[in-house]
Amino acid sequence: MNQSPFRVAIILFVAIAGILFAAPNFLPQQVRDALPGWLPKPGLVLGLDLQGGSHLLLEVDRAGIVTQRLSDVRRDARNVLANQNGIGNIITTDEANNAIYIELTDPTQKEQALTALQGIQNTVNNSMFSGGVGVDELAFAERPDGRISVTLTPEGITQRMSSLVAQSIEVIRSRIDELGTTEPTIQRQGDTRVMVQVPGFGDSTRLKNIISQTARLTFHMVYPGLTAAQAEAQGLPAGTMVVPSQDGGSELLYEDVALGGESLVDAQPSYDSQRGIPVVSFKFDTRGAVTFSEITSANVGQRFAIVLDNTVITAPVIQQPITGGSGQISGSFTTASANDLAVLLRAGALPASLNVIEERTVDASLGADSIQAGLTAGIVASVLVVSFMIIAYGVWGVFANVSLVLNVILIFAALSTLGSTLTLPGIAGIVLTIGMAVDANVLIYERMREEQRAGRTPLQAINAGFERAWGTIVDSHLTQLVAAVVLYFMGSGPVQGFAVTLGLGILTSLFTSYTVTSYQVNLWYKRVRPKELKIQHFRFIPDGTKIPFMKISRYVIALSIVMSVISVGAAYFKGFNLGIDFVGGTAIEVQHVGGPADVARVRELLDGLDVGEIQIQGFGTPEDVLVRVQAQEGGQSADQVAVQKVQDALAGDNYEVRRTEAVSGTVSGELAWTGTIAVIIALTCILMYIWFRFEWQFALAAVTTTSHDIIMTIGLFSITGLEFNLSSIAAVLTLVGLSLNETVVVSDRIRENLVKYRKMPLPELIDLSINQTIVRTSLTQFTVLLALVPLVLFGGEALRSFTIAMTFGSIVGMYSSVIVNGPILINFGLKQKADEELAAKKEKSSDGASV
Repeated sequence: MNQSPFRVAIILFVAIAGILFAAPNFLPQQVRDALPGWLPKPGLVLGLDLQGGSHLLLEVDRAGIVTQRLSDVRRDARNVLANQNGIGNIITTDEANNAIYIELTDPTQKEQALTALQGIQNTVNNSMFSGGVGVDELAFAERPDGRISVTLTPEGITQRMSSLVAQSIEVIRSRIDELGTTEPTIQRQGDTRVMVQVPGFGDSTRLKNIISQTARLTFHMVYPGLTAAQAEAQGLPAGTMVVPSQDGGSELLYEDVALGGESLVDAQPSYDSQRGIPVVSFKFDTRGAVTFSEITSANVGQRFAIVLDNTVITAPVIQQPITGGSGQISGSFTTASANDLAVLLRAGALPASLNVIEERTVDASLGADSIQAGLTAGIVASVLVVSFMIIAYGVWGVFANVSLVLNVILIFAALSTLGSTLTLPGIAGIVLTIGMAVDANVLIYERMREEQRAGRTPLQAINAGFERAWGTIVDSHLTQLVAAVVLYFMGSGPVQGFAVTLGLGILTSLFTSYTVTSYQVNLWYKRVRPKELKIQHFRFIPDGTKIPFMKISRYVIALSIVMSVISVGAAYFKGFNLGIDFVGGTAIEVQHVGGPADVARVRELLDGLDVGEIQIQGFGTPEDVLVRVQAQEGGQSADQVAVQKVQDALAGDNYEVRRTEAVSGTVSGELAWTGTIAVIIALTCILMYIWFRFEWQFALAAVTTTSHDIIMTIGLFSITGLEFNLSSIAAVLTLVGLSLNETVVVSDRIRENLVKYRKMPLPELIDLSINQTIVRTSLTQFTVLLALVPLVLFGGEALRSFTIAMTFGSIVGMYSSVIVNGPILINFGLKQKADEELAAKKEKSSDGASV
């Protein structure tokens, strides 16, 4: 309770800084413009679902792909024939017919040539997850004029295009992720197009450059003794090509790629101090480093060209062998362009050129009406939580509320400082943080009440409350922090957004729930000097309960097993009602005739069409609306019926359909898979942490109960047919946090009582621990429900599946932490230390007697 001036200064500094950094985000634009220049500018970016953003429609360059493939096939054919006893040939290209023609200097070698050319056949397969059979990309034939034709098949071109679009989506996602925590919406649209929507990105030109630039990096040897101009005048030597250079000239290079950019493992902007210019430093993997060393060792004194997207960036002379596997690219770079090139190289090259064919701005995908409903629900929830804490704890509730408000302010200040993007999953992380912050204060207060009942003075009870609750608070928060760190580095998109807000919220909660609350209590105690602490005014469960949880444990475990089996069975046999985020569907662009469109009215007209999930957002001009309809079970014909239903429903309000197009899900298979892996690794790390802090039985029990809660919640989606979409992922992640927090608190009390009551039978000890913490659990759970129920009732349809899942999951989490965790500990063989110590002493004494 001793508050040093230094500690007080830190609290005041953090609080004032937090308010200054967070406040501009909530002020009108005209007020922001009038703020003094020394104040921080708002850096928090709202996600596309909350504020809208930039829209780009990109198209893969089909002609460019065919031309590139013909060039590759020509080079491969020449190399294969040269290796077959030097079969002489002349190769010409026919781009009109997607073919190359090979004329042999010795016609008797035709059969040998055809056999050798079969080696360049390529099977293209885009069925990444289905394991389907690919198609042959090339067709070989003997022409009437005696030449051999190698033709790109239509099926092969189509399959390659499909594959390249899928690869491009992942590269685009990686590039945008490299720019920060912005969460893009990336969809496949039709066979050759990719739609990208990025929230709050101010520089659209830079965004287009970063997304659409191919960034194909290759290294070529420069042809010696002949300039590009001389070669073009005399005729190009075999196996060479003329490539334009960045300085406006051109270079004569060997066609063969000496080393490809796929061998790069890192690229960073740096500064060449000797020449005083920005450069890009790169590093190869082991294989690339060996190749780079071999090339530079064998070509000392020769020029080595670095080519980016068919432009020579630089072509220096190799002065000496480079064996370190690293180097640098210099050119006409600014600091910003060097940084952007490093981003492109780290994210990898696009497999094909992408042309920007459409650029627009879009409104928030949740819609202004949904955001307003969510805002209203959030205000109601906040008022309920704050009011309940005051009703339940009086002045102590005021202390908790001040700490809670400051906690939220610090979260927004941290997000603003980092320039992070706040989306719906991020809000889920904040909701979880609020629950944990309230829980921490309840833990401290309940510990004070216990200490006072044990006969301590008010000052002793206050000190002991903060000291003894601190270990439990740290354990519950650090398990969440471990999960947040793993989810951020292993996940992407919405998983990262959730992890950022959760991680920041944990750190701010540790500060406010302990330091700030203790400071307020200190000021109050010095002024009031109470003879008795009247901490709690209202409670759901009376003190001293003796509910025999372990006596019903076998029935509880049996019920949980049955429900888990039903959940897994429903998921396996029935599946899920996957939303557009996963299954894709049809994009319908409609325009209102005679004035601006009303998104809320459109949502009202389309409600009840029985076509699955429908997403609606403003698009482009005020008259345009983009409607996305979930893919129908009946295939393309059913999709057309759904489109017609939408058209009929909107026709009466003067809405005309301008365009319909098939779109893919925003959640790619890879994104969903990496998110799942991230959750599994997070649980593994949590297991190791709890194992280290407690015992292995506690670790396995915590992971088992958390897995049980995830299975039950996923079963809810399957059994009820509740739509499973992008926000549902955030709900499941939040559930993991709530469940772990409850389980760690109960486990911490069990561990404490194992030392305190060494001779008490383990089932009774677990019952005692649960009864001692159930008051805290019930109060914390009620405050979480106060925050969630208004969102369910007033949050609107766009948030419905998200809030229902979180509400169900929080209840299941309390059930498993209170009732399921204890029996699992016993079944995993948890023993009291007294028994182990007595057994060791008995064994030691028997050994001494025998001696």
